[in-house]
Amino acid sequence: MMSHTSQSRPRSIHVAVIMDGNGRWAEARGLHRAEGHRAGVASVRRIVEAAPGHGIDLLTLYAFSSDNWNRPPGEVANLLCLIEEFLESERAPCIERGVRMRIIGSRARLGEPLRRAIASAEAATHAGRTIEVRIALDYSSRDTILAATRRLAHARAITRDAFSRRLNGEGSARLDVRDVDLLIRTGGEQRLSDFLLWECAYAELYFTPTMWPDFGPGDLAAAMTEFRRRQRRFGTVQPLPAAVGATAEHWLH
Repeated sequence: MMSHTSQSRPRSIHVAVIMDGNGRWAEARGLHRAEGHRAGVASVRRIVEAAPGHGIDLLTLYAFSSDNWNRPPGEVANLLCLIEEFLESERAPCIERGVRMRIIGSRARLGEPLRRAIASAEAATHAGRTIEVRIALDYSSRDTILAATRRLAHARAITRDAFSRRLNGEGSARLDVRDVDLLIRTGGEQRLSDFLLWECAYAELYFTPTMWPDFGPGDLAAAMTEFRRRQRRFGTVQPLPAAVGATAEHWLH
């Protein structure tokens, strides 16, 4: 097992996950869609536990989008109830493992019991330093960007850093906004679905047909292996190896 000491861990990484496929996973097995969401919660536990071993110190999970309110009311109620149960049941394990839980998104439409569970989980895990897990709940990246724009509408000079600091400033405690290094989407779809659009400007994208309830530590390891194979240039050009550079110079002259 990989040691979690600072000497053996790679640099800190922000991974974001669109946890897709719960309903289809259940339907393929003749189960109610609610069973798929419950199985998806078990996958969250496994991935949160495995993530620090890959140098992941920030994990953002897309649990419920603002557009998900358009789903059947029974499914919405069940999903929000599962999230409330998760926050309550995972509070003690998160404290033990050094996991800090934060919620991003709007809380205005959430029921009072869920809002209390959020506040309790955030307060109880505040001291966690192993990994921060952000759960996107009633979240829309476009709405977040629009709200930040409105707050800065009369500012004379707006820098990228200043704009970033304004993101996630409504509906929850203001958070530091970190770029996403790797975005994983399960379930076979290949789109961002209004998730962390600003933060994913230079993210590496990893799409897998594996449904979220089946996504486990081995799948996370495969995604991280692929991530580390990629060259991240951020708009620049990687310097050529010495031998290739010498050949190019010869032909230029």
